[in-house]
Amino acid sequence: MSPMELQITATSPEHPAALLDLPWSVPLVDWPQEHLVALPRGISRHVVRFARAGDEVVAVKEVGEWAAVREYGLLRDLDRLAVPAVDPVAVVTGRTDERGEPLEPVLITRHLNGSLPYRSMFETTMRPSTIKRLLDALAVLLVRLHLSGFAWGDCSLSNTLFRRDAGAYAAYLVDAETGQIQPGLSDGQREYDIEIARVNIAGELMDLEAGGSLHPSVDPVEFGVAIEERYCDLWHELTRQSVYPLAKRHYIDRRIRRLNELGFDVAEMQIQRTPDGDAVTFLPKVVDAGHHQRQLLRLTGMDAEENQARGLLNDLETWMVTQEDYAPEDSAPNSGPGSGRGSSLGARPEVLAHRWVREVYRPTVRAVPREVRGDTDTAQIYLELLEHRWLMSERAERDVGLEAAVEDYVNTILRHRPESRPPAES
Repeated sequence: MSPMELQITATSPEHPAALLDLPWSVPLVDWPQEHLVALPRGISRHVVRFARAGDEVVAVKEVGEWAAVREYGLLRDLDRLAVPAVDPVAVVTGRTDERGEPLEPVLITRHLNGSLPYRSMFETTMRPSTIKRLLDALAVLLVRLHLSGFAWGDCSLSNTLFRRDAGAYAAYLVDAETGQIQPGLSDGQREYDIEIARVNIAGELMDLEAGGSLHPSVDPVEFGVAIEERYCDLWHELTRQSVYPLAKRHYIDRRIRRLNELGFDVAEMQIQRTPDGDAVTFLPKVVDAGHHQRQLLRLTGMDAEENQARGLLNDLETWMVTQEDYAPEDSAPNSGPGSGRGSSLGARPEVLAHRWVREVYRPTVRAVPREVRGDTDTAQIYLELLEHRWLMSERAERDVGLEAAVEDYVNTILRHRPESRPPAES
C-alpha cells in the first residue's frame, strides 16, 4: 500500500504556505499549545481547535473526508450567496501520524472576529430581553438561508456564532454539515428546519437552566416557540410580493413600519424599477439600544433621541435609494446607511446623508414658521410631518409629497396647538 500524501485544498493561493507549518502528523486533540489560540469554543460532535496560520486565526475541525469536502463546498456556496456564515479556508486530507497510520482529514474555517458561541454569552446570566434579541438574530439568519435555498437541517444555538457590531446583533452559521442548497425550498422543507430549531433551542435553554445559567423568568419552551413565531412573521413580511405604483410610494413606509412593529429594522432596502411600478425588497437586522442615535450622529452630525433617530434614518434610506448615484449593488450583510460601504461608481453614504440634510431635512423644517413650532425640536417637527404625510397619502391613496404635507400640517395641526397661540391680552 503506497503511503498517503498530504494534500491541502484551499480557497486562496496564500493559505497552503501558511498552513504547512501546522503539525498535521499529530492528532488534533494533542496539538501543542504553541500552535493554539485560546478562544471560547462551542459544543461540537467533532474535535475543534483554534490555531494561528500566518497572520490569521483559523478553526480546525477533524471530520471524515466526504463530510469535510462537502461542507467546504457548501460554505463556499454560502459565501457566494452573501449569507452570514464562517469563511471556508481549506480542507486537509492524506494526514498520517509518525508511524504512518492515517489521521482524520480536517476542515479549516476562518475565525469570525468578535464572535462568541452562545454558551460563552451565558456565562453571566443574560437578561430575557437580550436573549430575545439573540433569538431574533437567529430567526433572521434562518430566513436568509431559506431565501437563498439553503436547508440547514440542524439549526441550533450550538451551530451558530453571535457577534455585536456597532450595536447590531448578527448570527452566523458555523456548521453546514447537515445542509443542502437547492434552487428553492418547499414549505415542508422550511417547516422541518423550523421544527428542528424550536426543539433544539428549547433543549439548549433547558440545559442552561439545569446549570443555573438561565434567567429564572425565561421559559425554555416558550422561547423555543417564540423563534418559530418570529420566523413566520418575518418570512411573511419579507416574501410577500411588493410592487408599488409610482404614485403610492407611501406604501414603502407602511412596510417599514410593519417591520419596526415586529422589532426589526431595515439594514438594506433595494428598489427595482419595473413596468408596473417599484419592486421593493428588504434586508432585516436586530439592533441594540442607542444604535440609531450613533448611526445618525455619524452620518449627519445630528443628535436625536433613539426613536427619533430611527425614524430619520428610515426616511434617509427611503430617499437615498431614489438617488441616481446611490449604489446598492455594493451593499453587503449588515450594510446600510452608515456602513461606510459604497460603490466606486456611486456616492458614499455620508455624502448622500449630508445631501439629504441640505436638500430635504433643512428646507422642510424651515418651511414651518417659527411661531407655530413652540418648544418642539426640529427632529420631532420633521417626524411629525412625515407622519402627517403618511396619513394624508393613505387617505389619498397616493404619495402627496412633503410640500403639501407641510402646508396642511401647519394650517390644520400646528396653528391650533395651545403653545402656538399668542398670549391673551390682559
